[in-house]
Amino acid sequence: MKNLFFIANEYLEQSDWKDLTVIKLCLCSIGVMIGLLVPSKAKKTVMMTAVCVFVLTYLPLMLKLFKVVFHKPYSRDF
Repeated sequence: MKNLFFIANEYLEQSDWKDLTVIKLCLCSIGVMIGLLVPSKAKKTVMMTAVCVFVLTYLPLMLKLFKVVFHKPYSRDF
């Protein structure tokens, strides 16, 4: 497991925002494909689970982004 985390950290250090965007699009598309395979009687449960996971992951990401935006000493002049 330590090797996997090391590799993941190394990959992220060598990546830029474009690489991460491609990864996110890839994960989104596989999520859509999996969603299309869910039987109709289970779609509501899957949807609620997805909403909960989204909210629980989106909020910490946005909090981190706001910390970077408001605490980073860089020029905001465009």
